Amino acid sequence: MVDYEKLGVFYLGRKYDAERRARLDEPILYDSRDLLTHAVCVGMTGSGKTGLCIGLIEEAAIDGIPSLVVDLKGDLTNLALTFPNLTAADLRPFVNVEEAAVKGLDAGSYAAQQADLWRHGLAEWDQTPERIGRLKESAEVVIYTPASSVGTPVSILGSFAAPTEDILDDREAMRQRVTGAAASLLALAGIESGDTESREQILLATLLDRAWREGKDAGLADIIRQIQQPPVTRVGVLDLDTFFPPKDRTAFALRINNLLASPGFEAWLEGEPLDVDAMLHAPSGKPRIAIVSVAHLNDTERMFFLSLLLNQVVGWMRTQSGTTSLRALLYLDEIFGFFPPVSNPPTKQALLTLLKQARAFGLGVVLATQNPVDIDYKGLSNAGTWFVGRLQTEQDKRRLLDGLEGAAGQTGAVFDRAAADRAISSLGKRIFLLHDIHSAGPQLFETRWTLSYLRGPLSREQLRLVARPVSAAANASAAPPRMAPVIAASDQPPVLAPGITQRFLPVRSAPAGVEVVYKPMIYGSARVRFANLKPPVEAGRAVAVVTAVAGDAVALDWNQSQGVELTPGELENEARGGHFEDPPAAALKQRNYAGWQKALETWIYQSERLQLLRSPSTGLVSTPDEPERDFRIRLQQACREERDRQAEVMRARYAPKIAALEERRRRAQQSVQREQEQVTQQRLSTAVSMGATLLGAFLGRKTLSATTLSRAGTAARSYGRLNKENQDVQRAGETVEAIEQQLADLNSRFAEELNAVQAKLDALSEGLETVSIAPKRADITVEVVCLAWAPYWRKTGEQAQQAW
Repeated sequence: MVDYEKLGVFYLGRKYDAERRARLDEPILYDSRDLLTHAVCVGMTGSGKTGLCIGLIEEAAIDGIPSLVVDLKGDLTNLALTFPNLTAADLRPFVNVEEAAVKGLDAGSYAAQQADLWRHGLAEWDQTPERIGRLKESAEVVIYTPASSVGTPVSILGSFAAPTEDILDDREAMRQRVTGAAASLLALAGIESGDTESREQILLATLLDRAWREGKDAGLADIIRQIQQPPVTRVGVLDLDTFFPPKDRTAFALRINNLLASPGFEAWLEGEPLDVDAMLHAPSGKPRIAIVSVAHLNDTERMFFLSLLLNQVVGWMRTQSGTTSLRALLYLDEIFGFFPPVSNPPTKQALLTLLKQARAFGLGVVLATQNPVDIDYKGLSNAGTWFVGRLQTEQDKRRLLDGLEGAAGQTGAVFDRAAADRAISSLGKRIFLLHDIHSAGPQLFETRWTLSYLRGPLSREQLRLVARPVSAAANASAAPPRMAPVIAASDQPPVLAPGITQRFLPVRSAPAGVEVVYKPMIYGSARVRFANLKPPVEAGRAVAVVTAVAGDAVALDWNQSQGVELTPGELENEARGGHFEDPPAAALKQRNYAGWQKALETWIYQSERLQLLRSPSTGLVSTPDEPERDFRIRLQQACREERDRQAEVMRARYAPKIAALEERRRRAQQSVQREQEQVTQQRLSTAVSMGATLLGAFLGRKTLSATTLSRAGTAARSYGRLNKENQDVQRAGETVEAIEQQLADLNSRFAEELNAVQAKLDALSEGLETVSIAPKRADITVEVVCLAWAPYWRKTGEQAQQAW
C-alpha cells in the first residue's frame, strides 16, 4: 500500500520506468506549495491531460484548498460525479449510452461494468471508495453557467460596479480593471479590442474610469448614453469631436445598443453576482470546487466572459493578505486563443498579471493546452512546474522544446534539450514528464486513477442533475414587515416647546397612492469606542435606535428600542406629506430629553457589546464586524500556514533519521547482492568439485585412490562453504527486512504526528469561542436624542406597514 496521505502533498501517480515500460511502486507526491510558482500542462487529446488535472484539483480539495475551474470543453463537470458507494444506480444516469450500445450492453449493465471498473481502478492505485467520501466532505462542487440557467447563472453587472477603495487607490490595478472591462465589452460587440490605442477602447475606458472614481456603478444603459453625449470635452489634448466625431460615436453607441437589445442578452444580467470570494467558499466557509462552464458559449462570448472573470480574480487577489501557503487554485483547461505570443486579447494581460503577482497572495495558477504551438512561452516563464504528456506531431514537440528552452533561459535554468526530447518521445497514454524547479530533476510518472467518474462532457439534462443552484436570496431569511397600529392623526406635526428637536425618518418604501402616517418615536444616536488589551482591539461603532414613548409612568424604555441604519445627518428636517399621530405628553416635555440621554448612555454601557470570535486551537480572534464565514476562511489559511510550518519542522527532524536508515538499507541490499553472487560462485565451484569426484569414481577406477579421496574431501568442504554462504544470504536478507521495518515504523510515527497537527488545526469544524468586550462609560458619546417621526403606510382597511 502506497503511503500518500501526507499533509500538504498531492498524490498524482507513480514513477514510471521508460526503458522497461513499467510502473514503479514509488509515488509522485507533489508539494502543494510548488503551485505558488504556477503550473502548465501540455498534452494532445487522449494523453490523459484532463485526468491528471482533475486529480490535481481533487487533491487540492482534500487538502481544504478551493479551486476556480474554467471549463471550456465541458468535461471538467465530471468533478461533480463523485460516488462513494460506486453502485450501478449511481452511475446509470451518467454513462455514455452510445458506448454501451457499441459494446452490446444496455445502460444498466454498462453502468454496473463501469462501477466495477472504477472500483478496481481505485484499488490498483491504493485508493478506496472511502477516499471519494473524504473528497465530498472536504469541498462542495458548484457549477456556474453564465448566460444559461442549466447550472447556477452568473450576472455580469457586478463587473461594471465601482471597484473597492483598494483598487481605486492602486494605479496599476485601476488601469487594468478599466481596460479589461472596456476590452471585454468591445469583444462581445465584435469590435477589435486588442489595441489599447483604438478610439473605442480609449473612450469607453475614459467613461468607466470617470464613473468609478466618482463612486458610481457603470450601468450599460448609462454607458450607451454617455458614448453619444460624453461627460468630457477633451480626450488627451484633443477636443472630443475631433478625437471621435459625433456621427462615429452614434454608430459606436448603436453597436453596443444592438448588443443589449439582442435576443438572449438578458441572460447575462441574471443570476449570482460575479464574486470570486463567494464562488470559492460557501456561506459556512467550506471550500468549493467552483466550475465555470463556458462550453455552451461561442468564441466571442467566451472571450468576453473570461476577460471579466480573470479581471475579477485579479481584483480579489489584491484584497488578500500575503502568504507562503497555497490559498486557492485557478485552473484554465485550454489557453489556446487566450494567451497567444503576438496578439493581445483582453484575457492576456490579466493572465500575465496573475502569473507575475499571484504567488505572493497564495493563488496558484494552472494552465493547460493541447495546442502547444500558438502560446506565449515567454509569458509562461514564470511557471515553475511543467506537466508534459504525449504530443500529436513533431512540430508540436519542437515548438514545446523551443518554448521550454526559452523559458529556461529567462530564469537562468539549465535545460537539457536532448534529454527532454528523448523523454517526450517515449511518452504514452497517462505518462507525463514532470519538470519542477523545486525538485532535483525531471521525472516520468503515470497518473493515478481519478476519484471522479470520467464520463466526458455532460448533456444538458445530466448537467441539471449535478448542478447545485446557489442563491444568496435562498439562504437569506426574509424578515416579515414590521406592523404598527395607526390611531387618529392630524395633517400637521404638533407645535413643540422651545428646545425640543424634531426630525423625520425618510420614507424609503411605500407604494404609490397609499396613505403615509407618521408615528412619534424617540431617536437616539451615540458613538461607542471599544478598547481592549487582550485580545488587542481598537474599534468604534455607531449606535442608532428608535423607541416608542409610552403614556404610563415609565415613559421611555431603551430596552424596547430597535436599531436603525440612519445617522443624525440622514434624518430629514421636513415631512413629505402625510398624517401625524398625536404624541404622548411625555414627548412634549423638554426636561425629559436630558434624562433620556443619560438613560441611553446607561443602556449602551449595560447592553452594547463587541462580540468577537476566537479560535481555541490558534488563539486567533476575529476582527470587529468580521462575519463568521470570513473569519473561518481566514482561519483556514492561517491553519494551513501553521500546518506547513510544523510539517517543515517535523520533516527536518525526521530527515536525518530517515536518510540514515535508507543508507543502512542501501548498504544491506548491497551486502545481500554480494552474498548472492558468492553463493552463485560457490554453487558453481561445488558442482565442479562434486562432478570431478564422481567422474573419477565412475570412469573405470576400481579402487579409491588418494587423489579420489582428496577430491571427495574438497567437494565436501565446498558443499559446507555453500551452506555457509546460503546462511549469510539469509542473515543479510533478514537485516534488510529489519531495516525496512524500522523505516516503516519511522514513517508511521511521522504520519501520526502530521495527522495530529491536522486534527488540531481543523478550522472548518472547530467550535469557536465568543469574546465579549464591553465599553467604558468614558468611551460612550451620545450625539443626539430627539423626537423622531417614523413613517408608515397603509391601504384603506389594512394595518400600517413600516416605510423607513
